[in-house]
Amino acid sequence: MALSPLSSTLLAAKQRLGLTFAALGSQLERDEVWVAALFYGQATASAEQAAILLAALQLDAGLASQLTTYPMKGALDPVIPTDPLLYRFYEILQVYGLPLKDVIQEKFGDGIMSAIDFTLHVDKVEDPKGDRVKVTMNGKFLPYRAW
Repeated sequence: MALSPLSSTLLAAKQRLGLTFAALGSQLERDEVWVAALFYGQATASAEQAAILLAALQLDAGLASQLTTYPMKGALDPVIPTDPLLYRFYEILQVYGLPLKDVIQEKFGDGIMSAIDFTLHVDKVEDPKGDRVKVTMNGKFLPYRAW
């Protein structure tokens, strides 16, 4: 996957300074996943957030306009990811997508889970058999309307 010049610049500065998404999230008062989405062009910063981030990364304030522009969300290539970690999420949807849809619709009715009114958190769960990844998605239910 080719990164945008802005993403490459942000990630290089983060690495150079030894910062984490969580540390930057604390400064921006945002979750680490949201900050990572901003780095990858999948979120939009306010002017204030852009200024704070660029100062923390010791980058030119002139980049702020790129951070505050509405992104083309979900524009990732290839459609089926080849990165093993990303592919696992694709695989999860292949295996559990229809069961998850049925369970959600049994509980809520005909509709969808919003990815707009939505939060996503990643936690590390220590386990003697090997640490586990806990991903929590929390989206508002949006029922389909009849008209």
